[in-house]
Amino acid sequence: MFLMKDITRDGNPVLRRYADDVQFPLSKEDQQLATDMMEYLEVSQDPELCEKYGLRAGVGLAAPQVGVSKQMAAVLVPPAEEDDTEPEFKDVIINPVIISESVQYGALSEGEGCLSVDEDVPGYVPRHDRITLRYQDVAGETHTIRLKHYPAIVCQHEIDHLHGMLFYDHINKEHPFEAPEDTILFG
Repeated sequence: MFLMKDITRDGNPVLRRYADDVQFPLSKEDQQLATDMMEYLEVSQDPELCEKYGLRAGVGLAAPQVGVSKQMAAVLVPPAEEDDTEPEFKDVIINPVIISESVQYGALSEGEGCLSVDEDVPGYVPRHDRITLRYQDVAGETHTIRLKHYPAIVCQHEIDHLHGMLFYDHINKEHPFEAPEDTILFG
């Protein structure tokens, strides 16, 4: 399992590189990487285990964030409602491509954070509110799914990591809390 010491921090060139495609069938190393990234998210979302291991809670972890320049990210968006047991979205997305996106934007009202960025960077991060995502899972199966609101934002954040971008690249430098007209704010 990855710990905070394993998370690549802002400033490391791997975070600014366009990651390489992943080949199938997955190598043993890539299978282990997928397992370890998802395990980090599962453990980090359990308050007791998160504290025990000194983790920062996460909903996504991309391979470049652990020093591996490959098109792979684990995403675990917890249930929207407290009484729900199923996550809103959970999978390891490999070679992901956004094949369509809404004109309307969404943003988190408190801004975004990132396991690789230690300082707080205030501001809205406008992202497409709805996306259609095509990706392969660890078995090599291709999925095409539609995501909206928070799960769409999380997946776009992780895909940015695979393209060498960080969330604060999207913040308006002069007016950090300005977003495109009609942007939906969440949270």
